Amino acid sequence: MKPPPFRYARPDSLGDAVRLLAADEDAKVLAGGQSLLPMMNFRLARPSLLVDVGRLPELSELRREDDVLVIGAAVRQRTAETAPLVRESCPLLGRALRHVGHHQVRTRGTVGGSLAHADPAAELCAAATALDAEVVVTGPSGRRTVPVAELFVAPYQTSLSADEVLTEVRVPVRPARCGFAEVSPRAGDFALAGAAAVVRVDEREVTDVRLVGFGIGGTVRRLPEAEGALRGTPLSRTPVAAAADAAADATSPPDDLHADPATRRAALRASVQRALEQVTHD
Repeated sequence: MKPPPFRYARPDSLGDAVRLLAADEDAKVLAGGQSLLPMMNFRLARPSLLVDVGRLPELSELRREDDVLVIGAAVRQRTAETAPLVRESCPLLGRALRHVGHHQVRTRGTVGGSLAHADPAAELCAAATALDAEVVVTGPSGRRTVPVAELFVAPYQTSLSADEVLTEVRVPVRPARCGFAEVSPRAGDFALAGAAAVVRVDEREVTDVRLVGFGIGGTVRRLPEAEGALRGTPLSRTPVAAAADAAADATSPPDDLHADPATRRAALRASVQRALEQVTHD
C-alpha cells in the first residue's frame, strides 16, 4: 500500500524543525518511520508534511551526566540495545529493546520515536515508565521537561503539543534489580500483555518496587496492587505469585480481535511472574 500525498522536509537544525511544525498544524515529526509510515499506508494518519529530524546531530547523542543516562530522541533502538553504556547504566532498557519488533525494525526505529508514538503495547514506553524517566521537548516557547508518567494520555496520544519535538530521554541511574517479560503470538509481534519491573531489595526485603504493565489498556500503566503485594516482603516464590495474581485480578483489558480479556489477564499474570523471577536471580 502507498501513503496519501504528503510534503517532505529535512531541516538542518532543531529550530528549523520547530518552525516547520508551528507553521502547519497537520505536520508530523518523522524520525525512524517504523510506526508512522505503516499508519500512513493504512490511512490511519494523514499528515500534510513530514519533518524529518532523524539526522539532526543534537538528537543523536548518547551519554551519561552524573546519575542520569541521556538518550537523544533520534538514537536508533539497536544502538541503544547494544551500547555498553546503556547495558551498564539501565539494563532494563536493553532487556526491553530485545523484544521490540525485529532486528530490521530496531535498526531504523528510534528511542524517542517509540515514546512519542505512545503505543499502549510498546516495550519502551513500559520500560521508561518503570524507570521513572523524563523526556525533554522543544517547541516555540523553548524547552521543557515532562515526566514519562505524564506523557501518555491515550492510545497513540501524548501530552505534547503538535509543534513540539521530543529531543531527549533522561533516565535516572539507580541501584536496583530489574526484569522484563511479555507474551506475544510470535517473536516480533505486538505483545498480548507484558510487564517491566524495577525492584530495590535491602537485607533481602523489598523496599521499593515499580511494576508496569503494557498491552492491557489504552496506555502503559503502573500495577499498584501487584506492587503492594511485594513491598515489605522477602523476594521469594510466594509473594511473586501473589503479585502476579494481584496484577491480573485488578486489570480490565480490552476485548478485541487479537485476544479476549481472559487471555490478556493470563498473559499479564505470566509476564509479571517471569519478570519478577528475573529479578530474584539478578
